[in-house]
Amino acid sequence: MLYGMTTSPIFGLRREIDRLFDDTFARDRFSWTPAVDVKENDSEIRLDLELPGLKPEDVELTAENGVLTVRGEKKSERKEGEEDRYHVIERTYGSFLRTFQLPQGIDEDQIKAEFDNGILSVRIPKTALPQPKRIQISGAMHQKQQAAVGSGNVSNQQSTGKTSGQKSTTTYHREREHDTMAAHSR
Repeated sequence: MLYGMTTSPIFGLRREIDRLFDDTFARDRFSWTPAVDVKENDSEIRLDLELPGLKPEDVELTAENGVLTVRGEKKSERKEGEEDRYHVIERTYGSFLRTFQLPQGIDEDQIKAEFDNGILSVRIPKTALPQPKRIQISGAMHQKQQAAVGSGNVSNQQSTGKTSGQKSTTTYHREREHDTMAAHSR
């Protein structure tokens, strides 16, 4: 063995199996996915991406239509010659792309990012969500009801609880007296 294992043999075997699967089933051997931590508090959402070996100019960060995109490339510095040969290569190289769907209630114009010791920290401030506004509805029924209140017809309906198609006993007797008086005066 060319290199010594500093960890338990089980962990070394696991690492080798993981590498074998990555090498065998990876669609594009020249891309990788940086690890990310996402956390949230009352005022912001924060993303911390691990980008070891990169500089800020190697990374592009964009926010458009509610999607945050982080892309970049980690270039390989491997050079083999007569004197130098690699026996193990575990570091990842190539381009990467991560996208994150941003929730409602954030301010895309105020997103800030800083790069420190291989960690890209993206701070996304929250804004107050717009609250639903109650809208007064007006229409023909509302206008008819207001007109009826002015003529006194609705007050009888409200006091008796009957609909306009049904007459109360009192109204019926009043109309009958009125008809009787009109017949006597003829």
